[in-house]
Amino acid sequence: MRGIRQALMAALIAVTGVGVALPGQVRAEGEIAGEFDYYLLSLSWSPNWCVLEGDAKRSEQCDARHDHGWTLHGLWPQFHRGWPSYCRTAEAPPSRAMSREMTDIMGSAGLAWHQWKKHGTCSGLSAQAYFALSRQAYAQIKRPVAFRKLQQSVTLPASLVEQAFLQDNPDLAPNTLTITCRDGHIQEARVCLSRDLKPVPCGRDVIRDCTQKNAVFEPIR
Repeated sequence: MRGIRQALMAALIAVTGVGVALPGQVRAEGEIAGEFDYYLLSLSWSPNWCVLEGDAKRSEQCDARHDHGWTLHGLWPQFHRGWPSYCRTAEAPPSRAMSREMTDIMGSAGLAWHQWKKHGTCSGLSAQAYFALSRQAYAQIKRPVAFRKLQQSVTLPASLVEQAFLQDNPDLAPNTLTITCRDGHIQEARVCLSRDLKPVPCGRDVIRDCTQKNAVFEPIR
């Protein structure tokens, strides 16, 4: 399917001299499980997510008794351009118990189940193996401890967050990591990994660093 789209795109460019955005060029749904180029590990700064979205939803993740910092948003199969989602798979979905077991690093069982449905189905793995690989990827990236020591909300350049990750993870390079922002806040740190979880260059549609100089960073509550 990807080959047909790419051939059609090339033909259109040859005839018209310009690129044309085809449906599904950037994002696809219903692709075949296991067909992808690399993984994107997405780490979310939980206090910022709670301020932007979680508190309004009364999410369990944002309860004051928790001390979530960088949580696992997901491990996403990617193409070099675009990404598959909601893939066709014969694998069974995770049980409630399996989803609950991911709350220590993901914040909620609901997120774990959603990540399997949207992204895990595209990995070609069973739900159990996908969650295990997600946990392994999360564990191998050192989350800078300095951010956990903040006592109050601060503003900082998004590039400073990237530098902190690069300093604590010598195997990473600037082209394997990107920092995203949302509504003036630091949102996520995203790391590009091979199928065996080695750092690899991100696709051009992924490596879009936030350029804010005064992004908000909330402390752990």
